[in-house]
Amino acid sequence: MNLKTLLIPTVILITLGFVSCGSIAKGSAINQSKKEVISIIHKVNNHWQETHPNFGNAFWHVSAYHTGNMEAYKVTQNKDYLDYSLVWANKNEWMGAKSQNKSEWKYNYGETDKHVLFGDWQICFQTYIDLYNFTGANDKRKIARAREVMEYEMSTDKTDYWWWADGLYMVMPVMTKLYNVTGNAQYLEKLDVYLSYADSIMYDEDAKLYYRDAKYVYPKHKSANGKKDFWARGDGWVFAGYAKIIQDLPDSNQKQKYIGRFKDMAKALARAQQQEGYWTRSILDAEHAPGPETSGTAFFTYGFLWGINNGVLDKETYLPVVKKSWKYLIEVALQENGAVGYVQPIGEKAIPGQVVDINSTADFGVGAFLLAASEMYRFLD
Repeated sequence: MNLKTLLIPTVILITLGFVSCGSIAKGSAINQSKKEVISIIHKVNNHWQETHPNFGNAFWHVSAYHTGNMEAYKVTQNKDYLDYSLVWANKNEWMGAKSQNKSEWKYNYGETDKHVLFGDWQICFQTYIDLYNFTGANDKRKIARAREVMEYEMSTDKTDYWWWADGLYMVMPVMTKLYNVTGNAQYLEKLDVYLSYADSIMYDEDAKLYYRDAKYVYPKHKSANGKKDFWARGDGWVFAGYAKIIQDLPDSNQKQKYIGRFKDMAKALARAQQQEGYWTRSILDAEHAPGPETSGTAFFTYGFLWGINNGVLDKETYLPVVKKSWKYLIEVALQENGAVGYVQPIGEKAIPGQVVDINSTADFGVGAFLLAASEMYRFLD
């Protein structure tokens, strides 16, 4: 991307080579300027967009990148980022799965156009709604499919749409964003109903964490060392999802309930952080699949920073957590060319022996990194 398109003057110095990734890494990770963090955002996002010119479909992993790209656009106002998501949305016709026959719509796992009600095909709506808001709320086409799908879903008597942890990130923010666009309180009512079902099958009241889905509930399933097996990226999806909906909710008992859950998760996650700053793939069993992992760590960093920035989490308690995780993200995960490494490949659990290394990258991992970096910029602001 050409940085001449930047709209905020404060980052022009970056194009003169003001700072490099290497020089950032040598300093205290939290004592950075906003320009340095903006430089990191551009390094990562420009690399991704320049090496992925074909955009891709609207399935979850591509769409998860775009949720990070939207945050990068918010803090940089780089029109290239906005345009990248606009082209992607147009390519996908502002839709997820494209079936028009409601009688065949499904919400079990599936990558076909019939799986309209499956949350992995609904996360794209988050970015479509953002683009609708950013580019003038007069083109209703941008959110027409999102409203059609979600309002049909809410019209059914089903409550078990969110049966896997990832789905909470994929769809919860769609509900709050559409509430803010439409004023339709049913979005918040159904959000609570669907989340209550998810809690009933995946949430562990003692650990204050989410299993990836019902298959992994202890003691039916155990980690390699007989412990509860909470998958880092799965809980990363949930923790980040809570941050996203809390910021969009009106003041209410519902919002306070979610803040309580978010705080409980924060406390549990902070205890499980490794000294090196990352979280292992099995959060409570570091030896199950040892070593660094970026996607979960980036989602957690975003959530902690958002909580601190908005007075939801205590700064004195959680800033040390962020210092360590941010240091990991920019010194270990971030590579000199702007690639983001140590991202566990697509999956649903921590896998003993699976190789996750400097060359392991993915669109959703880049999206998570951009979320964290954008929130770090706001922290420094």
